[in-house]
Amino acid sequence: MKINPIWNKYPLIKPELESTMALMENNIQTDNKPVSKAIINMIDSGGKLLRPAYLLLFSMFQKADRQKMIALAAAVETLHMATLIHDDVVDQSPTRRGQSSIQAQFGQSTAVYSGDYLFVVCFNLLADHASDFKGIQQYGQRMGSILNGEMVQMAERYDTNISIDQYLKQISGKTGQLFSLSAFLGAYEGGGSAQFAELAGKIGLNIGMSFQLMDDILDYTDSSSQLGKPVHSDVRQGVYSAPLILAMQQQRDYFLPLLAKKNRMSDADTERVVKGVTIFGGIQAAKKYARQYTRAALKQIDCLPDKPAKKILITLTKDLLDRQA
Repeated sequence: MKINPIWNKYPLIKPELESTMALMENNIQTDNKPVSKAIINMIDSGGKLLRPAYLLLFSMFQKADRQKMIALAAAVETLHMATLIHDDVVDQSPTRRGQSSIQAQFGQSTAVYSGDYLFVVCFNLLADHASDFKGIQQYGQRMGSILNGEMVQMAERYDTNISIDQYLKQISGKTGQLFSLSAFLGAYEGGGSAQFAELAGKIGLNIGMSFQLMDDILDYTDSSSQLGKPVHSDVRQGVYSAPLILAMQQQRDYFLPLLAKKNRMSDADTERVVKGVTIFGGIQAAKKYARQYTRAALKQIDCLPDKPAKKILITLTKDLLDRQA
């Protein structure tokens, strides 16, 4: 079992993340052995485990049942994996985390069922360990926001008139709400007050927004080997993120003839788009948004009680803004 090396500098949380991964693997028990193996390989493939990490950290402000919190951490990461598998089906992505995606290995039907299976695993973990209906209710509401974000993104594909506000609404549902759910569940199920849990959810949302902005920036600045996914594939598929949207605000005439080719764009076309995003300031403009969300999160974290977990929250949140992959 491999855990991402980013956690080597956080010994307080690393053992619980290892236990989270082990619990996830133990709950993968389908009769289809090749698919089970593929899911377990995906668990072991070096994902950052950020969502379970934030859940665990926010649960450390009270004396929480650690096994319960590990189970809930496994639930949110299982949910995240399910959405990734379904994303790969929609995008027909050949790789995920540097290895062949499940849909590439077994076909779209098997991948859809694999994602559905992980939703069931997630629900079972949540039902077995949530203390009351509040946690499940929050899960349901935020799951609805996540799916709505995905559908909004689908509806806005190839829309060259997409605004930065539309994009921010997309990622609020798509990424922000899962980080928000993770932080909320950690605080609430860890025994915190309703006020503390609501604050945690707001912090998680800001962190998720910054994380997705940086993820989209890296798609324009890093190689496939660093990211573990085909670089610039989103552009061909009509998914226009902050760097491109903000660059288009400066020079639409440069981009429109290229984007008009849609999925017929050549490698040379996408490279011209990437070059234009840099030339017309899209990267730096997007980083300003990421820094704003990070600053908002850090300001909110500063209001939390002085516990060891608070120091980790500050360092980890800063590190996400500065990451290179």
